[in-house]
Amino acid sequence: MTASRAVAAVDLGATSGRVMIGRVGDATLELEEVSRFPNGPVERADGWHWDIEALWAHVRAGLAEAIRREPRIESIGIDSWAVDYGLLRDGQLLAEPFHYRDARTAHGVGAVHGSVPFEELHRRNGLQFLPFTTIYQYAADPRIGEAETSLLIPDLFAQRLTGRAVTERTNASTTGLLDVRTGEWDADLVATLGLPASVLPPLVDPGETIGTTSAELGAVPVVAVGSHDTASAVVAVPLSTPGAAYVSCGTWGLVGLELPEPIVTDAARAAGFTNEGGVDGRVRFLHNVTGLWLLSETVRAWEEEDGAAIDLPALLARAASVPSPARLFDTDDPSLAAPGDMPARIAALLSGDRPSRSFRPMFARIIVESIAEAFARAVRTAGALASREVDVIHLVGGGARNALLCRATADRAGVPVLAGPVEATALGNVLVQARALGCFDAGASLEDLRARVARAHPPLRYDPRP
Repeated sequence: MTASRAVAAVDLGATSGRVMIGRVGDATLELEEVSRFPNGPVERADGWHWDIEALWAHVRAGLAEAIRREPRIESIGIDSWAVDYGLLRDGQLLAEPFHYRDARTAHGVGAVHGSVPFEELHRRNGLQFLPFTTIYQYAADPRIGEAETSLLIPDLFAQRLTGRAVTERTNASTTGLLDVRTGEWDADLVATLGLPASVLPPLVDPGETIGTTSAELGAVPVVAVGSHDTASAVVAVPLSTPGAAYVSCGTWGLVGLELPEPIVTDAARAAGFTNEGGVDGRVRFLHNVTGLWLLSETVRAWEEEDGAAIDLPALLARAASVPSPARLFDTDDPSLAAPGDMPARIAALLSGDRPSRSFRPMFARIIVESIAEAFARAVRTAGALASREVDVIHLVGGGARNALLCRATADRAGVPVLAGPVEATALGNVLVQARALGCFDAGASLEDLRARVARAHPPLRYDPRP
């Protein structure tokens, strides 16, 4: 490979989305942000939804601008958060997709576990219990019987771009309906739950071409990537030792290990660990920890209270200068799951009053340290369950910018934290596309791709303090 080649990455997060141009060459691994746009739950009469049409308009506009800036773009890849879906009939959405934080999902839990106890579910799908997993959403969704197909969010946008309805396998692994051992839809489980098997599309693997965009967007191939954003992020984690753990930190913190085979023991189930699909058939053995959403929701509440924007870097700098807190809270407490007055709910867990303005730096420190403690605890548990001695943690994603979080995680885990790349998800998306286009030597492995990341984006090291 000589001259660099270009692809477009659509990376949709639960709080924002962006379209990036990725350029890959012998000594090049670069990202150019073309557009960034807000995302988040919108409240309708029947609950919390995603404003999917607004998101789609941003995606189309971002891709059009990317192709205008870089006519050499050879493919497009799309990743997003997991579990949420759109139901289609005659190729059109029946309704706005629900947001995973909508309370309706609780009704589906009892329906599913009434037919298949959670212990059996875990043996079949390998997933930790999360009440918003797709399987529970389906059980609570009366519209599913009206649909011809159900598409997860990145597959929904791929269908709009290409006209082809498929489900990418890494994201399918988060639905609860994929067999953890075969990687195929679990037809017996679907039948037992009385779900229509016809709504589950054919599966594709990262690197497969889904289809081609319309001539309006230049007839560009759309390539399946690790369409669950954590699957793409893990591609770009420069795992430095056999005992390396990772934390992909943004709205959520996905904390775990990359393994060749799933772990579906009773101990893994009791510890709340999940086995999700990774690129090249790897297993993402991890625990979902509520991440920086706790901080962003807190800051949003303060901004509404003040009627003015808050300088988050300045707030974190002040937080780093206050003493380490004596009390923390459980970041996974159910009371913190929904949008709303986060400062008041965290204060209730700490048995205190809503924080005053003068106490905000300490309150921010408590949030960050509580997240770090949850990360450290998950890393220790992952190592014990997999019989691996974790000797380093790679922290990627937006959380890698948060020096206070990185240092607190190193201190609480007792091992070094290597922070970065920040844009791990987009880089993983780009690298899978580039490999599919033949940009690398034949048979390039994930380790080869990660070596490129480490050279182009060396991480920042945080050693644990006594």
